Amino acid sequence: MREVSRAHSTSIAIGGRGEFQQVGALPPDYIAGFIDGEGCFSVSFGRHKTLRRGIEVRIEFSIELRADDREILERIRTTIGCGKVFDCNYDRYGWYPHAKYKIGSVREMWEFLIPFLDRHPLQAKKREVYRRFRDIVGMAVRKEHLTNAGLKRIQRLRSEIRVFGKKHRWETARVRENRSPGGVRH
Repeated sequence: MREVSRAHSTSIAIGGRGEFQQVGALPPDYIAGFIDGEGCFSVSFGRHKTLRRGIEVRIEFSIELRADDREILERIRTTIGCGKVFDCNYDRYGWYPHAKYKIGSVREMWEFLIPFLDRHPLQAKKREVYRRFRDIVGMAVRKEHLTNAGLKRIQRLRSEIRVFGKKHRWETARVRENRSPGGVRH
């Protein structure tokens, strides 16, 4: 239980009314299961004019839930020991507001998230996505993404991740749950 003892409780304002609630750590295996169901390991590429190769590799881990579940994201952040939780607004889609836990720093992923998930392994098919994601994060830490060979390997690993993450085209329960009663209908 090293993660729990390392993490500490923090106070956050709830609802903007000046009320504060303690946000404590969660059991690590609970978080691993939560990541199995709701976590997102993302690797994307973008054009960047100031980089020599002109391509930027963006690596991110996130969990997004409805805003009324923000406390669980704060507790996950406390337990893992890094990242940020912020609000997302999807009014234009007719969805309820959301909260997102995000780790965008490769260094924080390498120092906190990767060791956490190595100690508390994922159990579902997302573990295959995680293995490739971990390799990509390690390559970025070692600056291998700055070489042609490293960039090609990251592109290949990302393609493998996308195969595991294929989604069906039909509407899912998650989309229906996120839509507010007066929201957009298809």
